[in-house]
Amino acid sequence: MRLKNIKGAKEKISTSPYIIQKPEDYKGNFQTLFKNDNKIHLEIGMGKGDFIIEMARKYPNINFIGIEKFDSVILRATQKLENIELPNLKLIRFDATEIENIFDREIDTIYLNFSDPWPKNRHEDRRLTSTKFLKRYDQIFKGKKHIIQKTDNRHLFEYSLKSFTDYNYKIATISLNLHDDKFDNIETEYEKRFASLGFPIYMVEVEK
Repeated sequence: MRLKNIKGAKEKISTSPYIIQKPEDYKGNFQTLFKNDNKIHLEIGMGKGDFIIEMARKYPNINFIGIEKFDSVILRATQKLENIELPNLKLIRFDATEIENIFDREIDTIYLNFSDPWPKNRHEDRRLTSTKFLKRYDQIFKGKKHIIQKTDNRHLFEYSLKSFTDYNYKIATISLNLHDDKFDNIETEYEKRFASLGFPIYMVEVEK
């Protein structure tokens, strides 16, 4: 979900040490940015950063990159990171429709948390689990392909299951009510709100 535009957001995020200013310069070499050979996990559509910040705290031996296309949203994440040192976390202000232009065979896991469902049929290709996007991910995965999706939207979830399986992904884990199933789970900011209203949270983990 997009926040109201914040004046000067672009300039403010540019001063954050967590922001990668020219991600295309690191294409195929993001390990050099982190200065280690640890796995790289990517969240596409990171919102205000609750999930990826907590993941970076919990798993210091994994490198995390969050992508968000709106300046005013990613600004909130950089504000949360002030006075926090997480060397295994970087953020990119970028549109996922061009994701293959900044990564090349170096991502181990992709997180898709509460993505825009794009409910109209004519917008199918904009869904982050559409075949069009799955083909893009093929170009950025290092080896084994691993995607974890969470959503409150039943239609998007059902669509994604079909899209994944049609593209030869295998379902490793699935939940129709994530919080009741009590999986080890780090919540996003939207997840907390949806769950508090009683909405079931759907989750699927797929591999290929």
